[in-house]
Order: sequence, then structure tokens, then C-alpha cells
Amino acid sequence: MRPLLVSLLLLAFLCTAALATKEKDTSQDQGDSGIVMFWPSQDNAILKLTFSRFQNLATYAGKMSLVSNVIVQNVSAKSIPKASFSVALLDKDRVRVGSGTLVIDDLNPGESAKEQFQCESVGAPAVLSISARNNGGVPTSTKTIPMTVISVPAGATLKVDDKDEGLTPARINVGVGTHQLELRKEGFAVVTTPLEVAPDEAHGGSITITLGGLTDDTIELRDGSIITGSVMSMTLESVLIDVNGQQQTLDRNKVKKMFLVERIVAHPETDPQSPGKKQAATPSSTPHH
Repeated sequence: MRPLLVSLLLLAFLCTAALATKEKDTSQDQGDSGIVMFWPSQDNAILKLTFSRFQNLATYAGKMSLVSNVIVQNVSAKSIPKASFSVALLDKDRVRVGSGTLVIDDLNPGESAKEQFQCESVGAPAVLSISARNNGGVPTSTKTIPMTVISVPAGATLKVDDKDEGLTPARINVGVGTHQLELRKEGFAVVTTPLEVAPDEAHGGSITITLGGLTDDTIELRDGSIITGSVMSMTLESVLIDVNGQQQTLDRNKVKKMFLVERIVAHPETDPQSPGKKQAATPSSTPHH
């Protein structure tokens, strides 16, 4: 009787331990799974998106810079050449506290891709809301249209929807809808402009963008920071720059490069009546007696 009692107690202990381990593992799995979404709906899904837990990279002026690794799976039978989504972050009361853009490229049926989603938020997200940015159309039915982006002058770095597309002139493939272009070239101001692509857009078109000059002098320091203003003077040891009416003296050895805008200096006209200036003598006539 005693060995039987010991065996029953040992069996009960093992079952309790196994149950506790299973509950712990399940809780950990739920914590790592993040948020799973289906687009446009779970019953008629084209994409399955799994957002990992959001990580706070930094906080500045009350805003958090959040990042999440997203596994995007094409669960449809058609290829998705390009799709752009607006992702809204909602708190527990379904109030939007942040938003960002998620871009997907070249996803074949059944394939998955890992994308990094980064955004700013003023609170911790509890719910996500996602909507297509290509005029509400289904990404799988959106054709891509080849276009050429030309800049004047050429050689600017081009980004389309935050994706690097090389130097201009650049050949790009864009879907129907609104896209954001960004062009950068040293010595010129950054240009951002929307690109509207219509469903009947002709293939092989082009867009030409003229880069404008900088309005302020720009100093790039060796630590990567940028200062804009009016460079007043420079010596072998320092650079004096005026930033919004306040002058700053920079160590010359900390300066990596400078871009100086062309300025026209107006010299005041000389006033012949001003103090310290000699007035030119005028000949006088002497009366004859």
C-alpha cells in the first residue's frame, strides 16, 4: 500500500510540473508572436503580416521612435510587384498615437519577406490599422509602369517611397497611385515631390526635376552633424558662423566639409559730405578789376 501511495504522489507531482512548464511556454510564445494581421480581411486574405513586439529606439520631445520586424507573406495565387501601406498605431481606446509606411516589393505567391517598420509614436500601441496607399486598389492587380527620373543637374541620389533607386537619370518601376520622390546632391537643397501614376499612364515616360541651390551655408562636422547659417569668417584654427542671429565658433579640425552659397555683398556708396572725407576742391573765378 505504501509503495502505491508513493507512486501516486510522484505521478501527481510530475503532471503538475509538466502543466506548469506548458503554461510558461505558451505565455512566452504569445509574447513573441506580436500582432498578426490579414489584408484586406482574414476571409479574403492576400497578405499575412506578423509584427514583432515594438522596440523603443529613442525618445525625444515626448515622441518615441519605434521599430518592429514584420514578416510579410503572400498568401494569394498572384505575384505582388509592389505595394505600399499606411500603418496606424492605436492605443487601447483606439486613439491614433502614431503612423508609418510599409513598402513591399516583388513578393511571389507563397513567399515571405522580412521588412523593418519604423515610425514615431506618442504612446504604446495596442492595436494596428492598415490600409493600402495605392488609391485603395488591390496590390495584386496593380501593374508596374517603367519611368525615368531625370534631375538637372544629373547625379543626384534618388529615393522612391524611402527606397534607394541609385543616381539620376534613374529607371524605376512604380505602381498606380501616389509615390514620394526624394533627391539629394551635394551643394543643392534636398528636393521631395509626390509622383502621381495614373492607371492609363504610358510606359517609358519620364519626369524632370530641377534641383535648387541652398539658401544657407552648410557645414558638415566630422561627427556627422549638420549646421546651417551664414559663414562669417574662417582662420587656420576656427570657423565663425551666424545661426539665426547667434554667432558660433567652430573648431576647424572638426569641420569635414562646407557648402557656401553665392552671396552678393552691397558696398555702401561714398558720401562726399561724411566726416573724415575730403571734399574735392572746385575752381573759383577771380573777379577782374
